[in-house]
Amino acid sequence: MIRVLVVEDHPVFAEGLVALLGDLPEVTVAGVAGSGEEAIELARSATPDVILMDLHLPGISGVEATGRILAFLPGVAVLVLTMLSDDETVLAAIRAGARGYLLKEATPAEIVRSLESVTAGQVVFGAATGSRVLAALASAQARPRPLPELTEREVEVLDLVAAGLTNQAIAARLFLSEKTVRNHVSNIFAKLGVPDRAGAVARARDEGLGGRRR
Repeated sequence: MIRVLVVEDHPVFAEGLVALLGDLPEVTVAGVAGSGEEAIELARSATPDVILMDLHLPGISGVEATGRILAFLPGVAVLVLTMLSDDETVLAAIRAGARGYLLKEATPAEIVRSLESVTAGQVVFGAATGSRVLAALASAQARPRPLPELTEREVEVLDLVAAGLTNQAIAARLFLSEKTVRNHVSNIFAKLGVPDRAGAVARARDEGLGGRRR
C-alpha cells in the first residue's frame, strides 16, 4: 500500500483529493494537514510514502515544509499540487526537494498518474510547467555562481537583500519564515566577513547581484 499525506488548506479541495485517493485500491490516506506546521507533525507520526503538497498555506509555506520534512524523511516523495505557477515558485519547490509539480487544473487521471510516477522514483511536471522548468534549470546551470562560499539559498537571499528587499519581503518571495531569512542573513554576514547589511550589499553588487527590479 502507498501511504499518502494530503496537505491542503481548502477543505472542499482536500475532501475531493481524499475521495479520489480512496478509490485507488493500492493507496491509503495517511492523514490530512491544513498547514505547513501540521504537515511536518503528521509526516513525523504517519511516515507517508508520498505527500501531496499545496504551497500556499497558513503559517510556513509548502516550500519550507517540504524542505523540513525531507530533512528527516529523505525517502518521501513530495508531489506539489498548487495554484502557483510562476517560475520562481516552481524552482523553489524543486530546490526544496519536490519530485513533481502539478497545477490544480490537473485532471484526476493526471494526479493519479503523477502519484504513481513519483512513488516509482520518477520526476514529474505538468504540461503547464515542464518546459519552463527545464529552460530555467538549463539557464541557471549555464551561469557561473557568484560567491561560492555561500549556499545557493544564501545567494538567493543576498540577491534580494542587494535589490533592497526587507527580510519580510524576502520571506514572502522565497516562501520562507522571517526567522529563517534572518538566520540566512546572519550566515551571509559571517561568511563574507561583513559587519552589516550595507557591507553585504556592497559585496553583492561587486558580484553583479541585486540588479533585478522587483
